[in-house]
Amino acid sequence: MTAQESHATPPGPLQGALDHERYCAELLAETERLRAALRGADLTAIVPTCPDWTLAELARHVGGAHRWAGELVATRATDLISPADVPGAAGPDDDSPEALDAWLVEGAERAVAALREAGPDAAVWSWSPDHRAGFWARRMAHETVIHRADAALAAGADYVVPPELAADCLDEWLQLCALPEAAGRWAEHADGVFGPGRTIHLHATDSPTGLHAEWILDLTGDRLAHRRAHEKAAVALRGPLTELLLALYRRRSVDDTGIEVLGDRSVFDAWLDYASFS
Repeated sequence: MTAQESHATPPGPLQGALDHERYCAELLAETERLRAALRGADLTAIVPTCPDWTLAELARHVGGAHRWAGELVATRATDLISPADVPGAAGPDDDSPEALDAWLVEGAERAVAALREAGPDAAVWSWSPDHRAGFWARRMAHETVIHRADAALAAGADYVVPPELAADCLDEWLQLCALPEAAGRWAEHADGVFGPGRTIHLHATDSPTGLHAEWILDLTGDRLAHRRAHEKAAVALRGPLTELLLALYRRRSVDDTGIEVLGDRSVFDAWLDYASFS
């Protein structure tokens, strides 16, 4: 099975493009990249994209999420487990950078061990419609991708995401935004977001051969519909894949990137104001 082939599971709203082992491997790799961004940084520095956190608190959030997801999978949880009930999820007792670094490694390795042992189709509780261990492999890989961006932007570190992973991360974000639960949660912010002619085209200009990295966000109904496609839209954004991902996740303003905006930018700006889980 190639990296771009999905595991043979029933199609669903959160189906990913990569296989289970690839997500597990990327979770480990992204944790290593996060550790590299934190190494030598001022861990008391405020994270501009998550201003309620310092870098140390960001790292504890990521490592805690790894441990929580790993516990859900290892126990084959059928209901929510409180993160407060997961041993070690709050972080290391020692506040030193070395202790935090070792804690991050241990949490990611534990999560991946549980995910690999379970396999993608093991039944596990999740807050999404996808109640399989495979959901958590993908979710934790992408959770780490995005929070690594937070760390890199705060620490002034380089930020590069493997193209297939970045494209799938953008896919997952759109899939989450399209869930009925998201539409219900954001309903009070929907004025001016949806309506006739309101479409967005995302076009990655640096995607490798064989990776079709173009998306249409169709806002003409009462909630998001999306597809990978090359079509005319009310507004088009053209730029590097990683920059498109950061823009969609509101980690970097389009004005601070190499993204070219063609058409009615207000359509995209309205979408950004609407689509946020923060």
